[in-house]
Amino acid sequence: MMHFMRSRAIPCLLALATLSPAAAEPPTAKISNGEVQASLYLPDAKTGFYRGTRFDWSGVIYSLEYKGHNYFNQWFTKERDDVHDFVYEGADIVAGPNTAITGPVDEFFTENKALGFDEAAPGGTFIKIGVGVLKRSGAEDYDHFKKYEVVDPGKWAIRKTATSVGFTQTLKGPNGYAYIYRKTIRLVAGKPAMVIEHSLQNTGTRAIAASTYNHNFLSLDSKPAGPGYSISFPFAIQPKNPDLRSLADITGKQILYKQQLKGEDRVMTLIEGYGKTAADYDFRIESKQAGAGIHVSGDKPLSRSMLWSIRAVASVEPYVDINIRPGETFSWNINYEFYELK
Repeated sequence: MMHFMRSRAIPCLLALATLSPAAAEPPTAKISNGEVQASLYLPDAKTGFYRGTRFDWSGVIYSLEYKGHNYFNQWFTKERDDVHDFVYEGADIVAGPNTAITGPVDEFFTENKALGFDEAAPGGTFIKIGVGVLKRSGAEDYDHFKKYEVVDPGKWAIRKTATSVGFTQTLKGPNGYAYIYRKTIRLVAGKPAMVIEHSLQNTGTRAIAASTYNHNFLSLDSKPAGPGYSISFPFAIQPKNPDLRSLADITGKQILYKQQLKGEDRVMTLIEGYGKTAADYDFRIESKQAGAGIHVSGDKPLSRSMLWSIRAVASVEPYVDINIRPGETFSWNINYEFYELK
């Protein structure tokens, strides 16, 4: 049986913060502060680049350049609908529709599921924050790699300036759940820096208890991790269930790669040792081969953290817990600094 396959090509960039004119092309925007240039895909239920049901549709960065270095290249080469997560096919990395996304993207969980999933009977509806109201297809457990039917993507509003793109999703879901989700990608004036600003306002009648993490699909100059590639934290790393395969070592506050990742190589571990303050939501990834690095910090305490890296991408995934009573709003920011190694 022949399966549908398409290669995700990076679209041509147009004028500053403009939408792509062709209806068949995904809508995009480009922003710059003179130091950093970033290109984003915009949410659209019909023509958006990403219409999966795992990650938040807003703020999908497919290119971010600073001094000739690109930090968020597309890490997969093809997308195919029959792929569950991703697979290797020779030189290709083929991603499924829920994984085929780029950049620093957010996902929301409620006890490792989606909001209201357990209350939904087969054929009923539940919520994936940042995506919309989804339909539960059967009695099986929740699977974030599965693409569910989007019953209602909510109402999206987009605000563009020369240096920022803001997104607002307004959604009313089943069983008393409703929210207004706001997210802004902002380049900091005069600095090689970016901040992702989030807020989630509970407009329903029930509390929203969840956790959110940013996947940080870092693909620095499309160079695989290897000798001279390091990930640093402000605390002594206590790895849990490490899967290093003799490719990397964990020493004190650092993860140091010993061999270049190739083929199906993988380095993966849960990261523990952080404290109860936001000071430990802080890490650096540096590549001597690329001659560049990135510093990421958040303004809320970590509730979980893990590392997942393959030859095409390195992802540190920091989690933050949220618990919002009706009428309240929870806000959190993630800061990114880009730099060259001296």
